[in-house]
Amino acid sequence: MGYQNIDGVRVWGKPDESAVAQARRCAETGNVIRTLLMADHHKGYSQPIGGVVVYDGQISPSGVGYDIACGNKAVRTNLHAKDIKPVLGRIMDDIARSISFGIGRVNNTRVDHELFDDPDWDVYRSIGKKEHDKLLALARSQLGTVGSGNHFVDLFEEQETGRLWVANHFGSRGFGHKTASGFLNLSAGRDFLANAPGESMDQPPVLFDLDSELGDMYYRAMKLVGRYAYAGRDYVIGQVLSMLGAEADFEVHNHHNYAWKETHDGREAIVVRKGATPSAPGQTGFIGGSMGDISVIVRGKDSEENRDACYSTVHGAGRIMSRTQAAGRMNWKTRTRSGGQISTAQMLSAVKEFGVELRGAGTDESPFVYRKLQDVLDAHAGTIEVLHVLKPIGVCMAGADEFDPYKD
Repeated sequence: MGYQNIDGVRVWGKPDESAVAQARRCAETGNVIRTLLMADHHKGYSQPIGGVVVYDGQISPSGVGYDIACGNKAVRTNLHAKDIKPVLGRIMDDIARSISFGIGRVNNTRVDHELFDDPDWDVYRSIGKKEHDKLLALARSQLGTVGSGNHFVDLFEEQETGRLWVANHFGSRGFGHKTASGFLNLSAGRDFLANAPGESMDQPPVLFDLDSELGDMYYRAMKLVGRYAYAGRDYVIGQVLSMLGAEADFEVHNHHNYAWKETHDGREAIVVRKGATPSAPGQTGFIGGSMGDISVIVRGKDSEENRDACYSTVHGAGRIMSRTQAAGRMNWKTRTRSGGQISTAQMLSAVKEFGVELRGAGTDESPFVYRKLQDVLDAHAGTIEVLHVLKPIGVCMAGADEFDPYKD
């Protein structure tokens, strides 16, 4: 098998001690069936990123995390990359100008959607009119915006055929964040919209019994937020296809921060994946590398190892350097950074050498801060097969000073 068992935690790839410690804490809290770490794992809030925890009758809002339903959508277009390379710079300018990137951004054009009439909005109404109205207004204003951090809109060339792909990575924006923080507040007896106190990265997971009032409310809200994230990624992909004058003939769309009701080892369970892609046999997924590395389309194998992984795999290459290490500390008054290990010149040189037209991004998202994707894919060779290898040719992200993990 491609994993090792460390104190009851199944670990793929090279173990990160801090993430393993978090996973062990998760394994010891609640009605846990299984705990796993994918090969791109690293430390997160409460549950490690790249971590999977399988519960009997429980759900964890801290495990799903603040960016509920963060995920990827990738589509293969009817164009070839060579068709657009002569005007790639203009296309990337159009993407950067037309799509809203960054903290707290609202959409340039109001996007209406049937999900705003979804009956699960009653969850927020049952908490209070103020809470319902505030979150609905926020969701309406931000649908179709991308956010900051490692969220992107990219163009790719398929290595095998030269076909042009479009992909994005983002989640539920402020709506998802306020939903997560709101339920964590309720679990601690605070007001839903309260400013939460400073929380420890190493605190035990917050758990709700799924058949409890809070558990049922959170599960319904999480599913609504998931539909919202899907709608946002659909909208952004549609915008880019329109700019390109292209059509999609194949698509892959997955969450990787979410909780699913699944059956494993013959029993019903709740599978909480944070930074982990579902990989059931035959299921396709998009796994992104850094802006200076390949990305891939994968398919889950029908194998014993994939069953042992509870049909889960990596969601990216995994960080090996923190944002502060890479970019330095931010002085929010002057909006300047100091002490970073990676310079802008280093990042731009690496990206240019890889042949990428870049818009936005800071050194905390440079190729130097991530593992090589092939290394983590190799660790999961027994669970997934690679269908398509994609090379980035255009990358668009929020600007260098647009990162706040507690707002996106």
